[in-house]
Amino acid sequence: MTTTAILSALAEEQQGLIEQLKNPAPVTRAGRDFWCGELQGRSVVLALSKIGKVAAATTATTLIEAFDVSRIVFTGVAGGVGAGVHVGDVVVATEFVQHDMDASPLFPRYQIPLYGRSLLACDATLTAMLLEASRAGLAGASGHFDKNNARASMGIHSGLIASGDRFISGADEARALQHALQAAGFAPLAVEMEGAAVAQVCFDYGVPFAAVRTISDRADDQAHVDFPLFVTEVASRYALAIIQNLMPLL
Repeated sequence: MTTTAILSALAEEQQGLIEQLKNPAPVTRAGRDFWCGELQGRSVVLALSKIGKVAAATTATTLIEAFDVSRIVFTGVAGGVGAGVHVGDVVVATEFVQHDMDASPLFPRYQIPLYGRSLLACDATLTAMLLEASRAGLAGASGHFDKNNARASMGIHSGLIASGDRFISGADEARALQHALQAAGFAPLAVEMEGAAVAQVCFDYGVPFAAVRTISDRADDQAHVDFPLFVTEVASRYALAIIQNLMPLL
């Protein structure tokens, strides 16, 4: 039986999945708690990525080496930087770039040293399934959030996501990051702190990887506003709904 790893960025996202897990068996390894069991009759391992690229890479490597997972699916939140990407939207990644990778002049900026590439593509088949599950999940999701009491938008996008070990929380910083990436030919829709690291580990091991991020902010001066409320009311509900719709497709 193949085993799917479901990697969550936030404990609130993971909790809903743990509550639905059949025959749950917690395992502690590498200072992390992993939950083995079944979702909708399919073997899964649940894990938290922890924050930052190194922590996420350790978690992904442990999932592959210790639990022999066949694929990794990652849910979480991100800051929106692409045009038309709004708070409450969802971005399904097609590929990742590390916005803080700079080994120049030895290698071109953003290129991963000794890999000969800057972009790490997600698995096309698994990503298509995740996109389908996102559309179905959001169509029935009840989470909503808006500080002005308006319903949050629920747009679904697919494209490039940028990762780096820096929380982007200022408008000037977000613009500078986006302009620098665009000058190199990259147009990210969202920015976060873990996905590219997991993508690189999965590339190394030849393990299919797909990721979806709910947009919690616009990576600007308001990036910290009502984040806990958003996670509870929107991101955790979206993640659960998406994974519930993904399981039958695997």
